[in-house]
Amino acid sequence: MSNDVTTPAYSDSTQYKAFDVHVADQVAEVTLIGPGKGNAMGPDFWAELVPLFEGIDADNDVRAVVLTGSGKHFSFGLDLPAMAGDLGAVLTPGAQARPRTDFHDMVKRMQKGVNTLADCRKPIVAAVSGWCIGGGVDLITAADIRVASTDAKFSVREVKVGMVADMGSLARLPLIIGDGHTRELALTGKDIDAARAEKIGLISDVYDDQDAALAAARRTASEIAANPPLVVQGVKDVLDHSRSATVDDSLRYVAAWNAAFLPSSDISEAIAAVFEKRYPQFTGE
Repeated sequence: MSNDVTTPAYSDSTQYKAFDVHVADQVAEVTLIGPGKGNAMGPDFWAELVPLFEGIDADNDVRAVVLTGSGKHFSFGLDLPAMAGDLGAVLTPGAQARPRTDFHDMVKRMQKGVNTLADCRKPIVAAVSGWCIGGGVDLITAADIRVASTDAKFSVREVKVGMVADMGSLARLPLIIGDGHTRELALTGKDIDAARAEKIGLISDVYDDQDAALAAARRTASEIAANPPLVVQGVKDVLDHSRSATVDDSLRYVAAWNAAFLPSSDISEAIAAVFEKRYPQFTGE
């Protein structure tokens, strides 16, 4: 990622560019605020994610976390226009070892961001409203509990933009919704609504509107925070232990896969279609 993005230290009073953070009654509420449209995940998001959740993990005044999005949507996912410069070198015709290695390193850094959320010892309850696309799904699969409002829509959209999802959805979704549902979502890139997401187990409960979903997430986080904190951390650690090796192996493999095979006419077409606001025409080249 670009070297001109500053990385602030964690504090609930820090002015982040991609997050709003508020701590009260031993619960940290983390709100995605962009700066991209629909809380899209650009360079600021990826720079701030690790120090934010490492700080929350180390803060003894925090026992649980609520994760939500500002405005009508949780997140539109990766901010392709903002990240285009970071993808440019590996997509250049004839790109060989150096740009591919740099791209692999970037993917690993971005994976570390989502992993920092997943590895946070303080349980995370995600409240989803509106769109939750691509990287947004990566993020909520790293949370411990997910709830949504009736207007929520989910999509593992990466296949439609010419890439294999590499931030954790393909590693974590099978452990949440099973292999069959994961394959359907990842291979089609289709959208599903909150009712379907609840049916397949992606979310625990559906609420009438955004305010109700967020209130439910806050209640759950408060219930967790009222329990013995080290025991809560122990429960999470034991639950995560059996799947950690599988997730780590999947993330390493997909990072190498995309470094080798991401450059294609199809991903260039997908990015061009985003900028030109049209449907892409894929050729398989």
